[in-house]
Amino acid sequence: MLKLFFPPIYNDVAEPWQIGFQDSAAPGFDGIVQLHDSIFFYLILISVGVFWMLFVIIKNFSSTKSSIVYKYLNHGTMIELIWTITPALILIAIAFPSFKLLYALDEVIDPAVTIKVNGHQWFWSYEYSDMIDDNGETIDFDSYMLPDADLQLGEFRLLEVDNKLVVPSETHIRFIVTGTDVIHDWAVPSLGIKIDAVPGRLNQTSALIDREGFFYGQCSEICGVWHGFMPIVVRSVSLEDFFNWAESYYCAYS
Repeated sequence: MLKLFFPPIYNDVAEPWQIGFQDSAAPGFDGIVQLHDSIFFYLILISVGVFWMLFVIIKNFSSTKSSIVYKYLNHGTMIELIWTITPALILIAIAFPSFKLLYALDEVIDPAVTIKVNGHQWFWSYEYSDMIDDNGETIDFDSYMLPDADLQLGEFRLLEVDNKLVVPSETHIRFIVTGTDVIHDWAVPSLGIKIDAVPGRLNQTSALIDREGFFYGQCSEICGVWHGFMPIVVRSVSLEDFFNWAESYYCAYS
């Protein structure tokens, strides 16, 4: 009865047989969902119209009901204008919000933190190049998937890592993504991020995470036999906790 009024929340990790989106944790992903819903509205209208015309044709022009058509009546100017102009207007209505969202997601606005993401076969490495200690050392570490034997109660199989990427919430973050061997893809659905890690090329994207939590992702480009075993875990914390984590990292490895 309690679950009926207070259903469990599965926020930032995929559910078995999931069809819908994960809960959003960034404004960019909100825009992606809104664009999806808008295009889906047009898709429903088009589908209803097409299936209605097919039904009418089958019903009224079957082999037993078809009437004799005048042999010179082979085209209609009005209907041809309608089925040419209407799709063009629909494409324009879809294109404008698509381009608007595309350029908004591509814009990196005054980032406060820059994180370098490097894809390897088959793990990820991260570097906080903005954070340098007195010895000139930066925060950098590798992130491997946890084997089943090391999982704790409540952790997710094939999604947990030994070193999580810790980032501050409500802060503009820039991710610079590349690869060392083959093409990988750094993807975190809840943050609306999916960007290729291409060897010899630097791709960048940004995120403004609006709440704290753990956000799970996986490599989304087939990169070899262990492609399915290089997950991503982003941990969003408050700005104060982020600096405390950075300080504890330097203390642990100094």
